[in-house]
Amino acid sequence: MKSIIESIVEQIPVDKILPNPNQPRKHFEDSAITELAESIKSFGIIQPIQVRKISEEFYELVSGERRLRASKVAGKETIPAIIVEMSDQDSALIAIMENVQREDLTYFEEAESYRQLMEYYNLTQDRIAELLGKSQSFVANKIRLLKLDPSIIETLTKNNLTERHARALLRIPDTELQEEVLKQVVKKDMTVKKTEELVEKIRKDVLTNNYDEKLTPEKKARVKSFINAQIYINTIKTAFKAVKESRNTAEYKEIEREDYVEIKIIIPK
Repeated sequence: MKSIIESIVEQIPVDKILPNPNQPRKHFEDSAITELAESIKSFGIIQPIQVRKISEEFYELVSGERRLRASKVAGKETIPAIIVEMSDQDSALIAIMENVQREDLTYFEEAESYRQLMEYYNLTQDRIAELLGKSQSFVANKIRLLKLDPSIIETLTKNNLTERHARALLRIPDTELQEEVLKQVVKKDMTVKKTEELVEKIRKDVLTNNYDEKLTPEKKARVKSFINAQIYINTIKTAFKAVKESRNTAEYKEIEREDYVEIKIIIPK
């Protein structure tokens, strides 16, 4: 990849710059773009955007979408840009890392960006974690959020509910049960703690056959199996913590596959 330091800043027409298809951020606040546009009118673009050439006429944005959008709002015909040479994978990584490091993404957008890196660029969770300076479990936990139904994700996002609210819902593997919990959470403006308590009550009631709502035998069996599996996994995690206290270099990795959870524990001799 060409060094950015060695690159030259050029003025490029804004209508010749196409959006980055790997841009993980889907929502941009109009007020923030308008505010940035006013700043650009007064002071111009302080930090050039990055683009890569994709044809004789057009460029593709690598980083700086807010600046590009705001420049258009400000009525600018051109924008200072650095032209870089990079692969699709590098472009995707930069777009994602720029947003993650600035904490511009919602937790679902962040999760989706990691999923894209795995699906389209064949990166492992370990590799993504290494590139972002995170742990493998951090990446795995983010991606797990995408197991929620799109309707659940939409409601969580629309009501500005936290990632911990979303994680609580994942503890019951049934969309109808999740929707029931979510309705109460929104209606009663429940805290994370109250949400977790409600989820645990439902889990306990299902296991002890005290859940009042109608569940088909098949669905009840599936929910019970999921809850029991989580109990087993938590038991393994507790045992690992004890090992970790005496063997600080021990490693724990948990990868959720399509039909099973893979747990790998490495204990140095």
